[in-house]
Amino acid sequence: MRIGVPKEIKTLEFRVAATPGVVHRLVAEGHEVFVESGAGAGVGLGDAAYAEAGATVLPTAEAVFEAADLIVKVKEPQAVEIARLKPRHTLFTYLHLAADPDQAKGLMASGCTAIAYETIVGPRGGLPLLAPMSQVAGRMAVDVGAVALLRPGGGRGMLLGGAPGVPPAKVVILGGGVAGKHAAEMAIGHRADVTLFDISAPRLEELDDQFDGRLKTAFSTPDAVREAVIDADLVIGCVLIPGAAAPKLVKRADLAKMKPGAVLVDVAIDQGGCFETSRPTTHADPTYVVDGVIHYCVANMPGAAPLTSTYALGAATAPYLMALANKGVDQAFADDPGLAAGLNVAGGRVTYAAVSEALGLG
Repeated sequence: MRIGVPKEIKTLEFRVAATPGVVHRLVAEGHEVFVESGAGAGVGLGDAAYAEAGATVLPTAEAVFEAADLIVKVKEPQAVEIARLKPRHTLFTYLHLAADPDQAKGLMASGCTAIAYETIVGPRGGLPLLAPMSQVAGRMAVDVGAVALLRPGGGRGMLLGGAPGVPPAKVVILGGGVAGKHAAEMAIGHRADVTLFDISAPRLEELDDQFDGRLKTAFSTPDAVREAVIDADLVIGCVLIPGAAAPKLVKRADLAKMKPGAVLVDVAIDQGGCFETSRPTTHADPTYVVDGVIHYCVANMPGAAPLTSTYALGAATAPYLMALANKGVDQAFADDPGLAAGLNVAGGRVTYAAVSEALGLG
């Protein structure tokens, strides 16, 4: 198969979809790999490393799209990239279509087959290609929230862990999945006062055991969440419904009751965000203020740690990429229903039910 790895062009996105190690494996299996010049520069991987692995390094993205049938990326295709897609292309990347109708329409119009990392299901359940970036984003959420909470960041001027004789910051985490768990680990490590909400009683019990009582857990109801958010210094939204738009758990009216300089970090922004006042931001301009509350809503958080993120993501995607390349899309889907669950667009229509419903196409 002819596989293309273009350079990521989303604002301040430095990750690359395949390392030279993955390229070497593909070439050893008899595939042709085309890599755009500079694709790995953001993580210190030069063109020579890809050439040594057996890739053909091409000067432009246009050349990569023209040469390849399977396009492998990290972030959702930007408008200029969608314009390069043809019906013969299979696109393998994060899509997050439920919050991006323009992208969905563009992919439908292109006629391509689009497989989303975030809806692939593992052999033991779970979302194996979302998990590594959720881990990174969850951990980062505490770090960026802690910086925003400091006075130079516009916040209340609080240290998460407080100081002897001074209470720690109150951190509320919404969602007990992968991102929420890792956010809790980091926040507890900072010695913050941490409460995590989830709608699954078994998950709350599991987390309570894992953290040996250091994490406060609470069943998520609108009233309970509202009360906790109003009293919080830092709120981290990690709610996930696979493929679907995130529910809005913090309303605009709640902000007026929050502490001035409190911070909201919306890890769920790729799926539309779980705060009513959320809108996507970039690493170039990551925060904004509504009613005195700081919002951090960067849509590609792990892109700020591209070295860590590239290798974590590459390890997770490689087996699926090899399956698609070695077997072709149809046979790979037939052999692995979990991989088939990643199909979001094909034949000019959205094929994933939750996305179709979110976009009003069902």
